[in-house]
Amino acid sequence: MARFSLKDKPLLRNFIWGIVFVIALVLLLQLFLALFTRHNKELTVPDFTALDMTTVHKVARNLNLRVEVADSVFVKHLPLGVVFSQNPVAGSRVKKNRRIFITINSTVPRMVSVPSVIGYSLRQAQAELAASGLGVGKLTYVSDIATNNVLRQQYKGKDIPSGRKLETESKIDLVLGLNEEDNTTSVPNVKGFTGSVAASNIIENSLNVGKMRYDDSVKNYADSLHAVVYSQSPAGGTPAGMGRSVDIYLTVNPDKIK
Repeated sequence: MARFSLKDKPLLRNFIWGIVFVIALVLLLQLFLALFTRHNKELTVPDFTALDMTTVHKVARNLNLRVEVADSVFVKHLPLGVVFSQNPVAGSRVKKNRRIFITINSTVPRMVSVPSVIGYSLRQAQAELAASGLGVGKLTYVSDIATNNVLRQQYKGKDIPSGRKLETESKIDLVLGLNEEDNTTSVPNVKGFTGSVAASNIIENSLNVGKMRYDDSVKNYADSLHAVVYSQSPAGGTPAGMGRSVDIYLTVNPDKIK
């Protein structure tokens, strides 16, 4: 029986060697890409929010990451100069030396002028203050012919004139009229709303925001911005006298929101 030999089949021999060459090339290319991209050597982005810049640079340097300040905001309830947000977000997987873009809370408070809302209705005053970067604080009702007519505007217990400069997001307390024949309202149902939206709805209904309690799922300021109301007292739909307080309880736990 004649023995089979590739020497006698030059075309077949070249074809087989060609396949071997292609396979070897593919394997080498995959190895090169794995080394070039540091395959399986990704880093987990830490949570920089609420950290000061000295700590941020130290953490980033230890993890072989780079940080770059992309923007700044002013959030009254955060310490000056700390990280407000980041991109990529905490927990993302990135390569070594990846740049992390951060937004910091400005070291200089942003100041705004207080408008005059005396003579406005509560709803008009709320809109005017919001447009100026301010908010409505405590509502106090006194006997008057016109319910929800703004009689005085105050800050920290004292009357405040228009034109006065305050930090943005400061709360202006309002003294409002209350006609004894028109002195009741209904508690709005604010379940499922974020804290800021819930507070706005409560004030719109001539009520005060009472306790704002966050459960254990809310770990930081970023969580508090996304937390929603899962319980309230009194319940939505309850009749109430104007100026009554409504307590709200917030969470980021989806099981409590259902």
